Amino acid sequence: MVELQNYSGILLEGAWLTVQVALLSLLLAVFLGLLGALAKLSHSVFLKGIATLYTTIIRGIPDLILMLLIFFGGQVLVNNFSYNLNEWINRMLTDYNPSHEWTAYLPDYINISPYIAGIITIGFIFGAYMAETFRGAFMAVEKGQLEAATAYGMNKYKLFVRVMFPQMMRHALPGIGNNWLVLLKTTALVSVIGLQDMVKIAGDAGGSTQQPFTFYIAIALVFLFFTSVSSLLFSWAERKYTIKTR
Repeated sequence: MVELQNYSGILLEGAWLTVQVALLSLLLAVFLGLLGALAKLSHSVFLKGIATLYTTIIRGIPDLILMLLIFFGGQVLVNNFSYNLNEWINRMLTDYNPSHEWTAYLPDYINISPYIAGIITIGFIFGAYMAETFRGAFMAVEKGQLEAATAYGMNKYKLFVRVMFPQMMRHALPGIGNNWLVLLKTTALVSVIGLQDMVKIAGDAGGSTQQPFTFYIAIALVFLFFTSVSSLLFSWAERKYTIKTR
């Protein structure tokens, strides 16, 4: 316990970092989920195909593999793009002015931080699950309400903002809550790409003190606290926004 107390400050910093990654990933996931759901419900075969491909790939590949692919593969793609763009710009300028000297207009090497990579990866993964949640919620909205709003003279924007979206969110809340709980636990994977979250800190501290069990138990309790509080908040939200019938 003494060792745990010595690392309490840095563990709290890691816990705060975990919460940041989870919340920002959730925002990205909700955004991508809404786009994916609207694409799947659209009349465009192309948009439906893109959304279906996205959800199929994400649900078929393990989260850890996706994180490694985006962190390492994404960095390679970004740097290759930067290099090729520099080459293209310099080639164009050389054609215009033969005495032009090669200049790097973009950095030769762009380092993607584990923090950004973790948020993008987790948001990208759970965007696929949110897409299915939102698609089901959109389909659960009664058509009669939409027809009534159209008859009242609402345009498509007002129809979506005032009728469809609020009704959809009531149906989507349970699914969003479940996805959030899984997303929160998935943040533990960012430790494998070097982010100093509480799992990485616990692993390092457990290795240096030869007491990994103590630190991992502490982290497990922190995650249990986060998920318990989240469950209570989502239960409150579901009770508050559930459509009451007599």
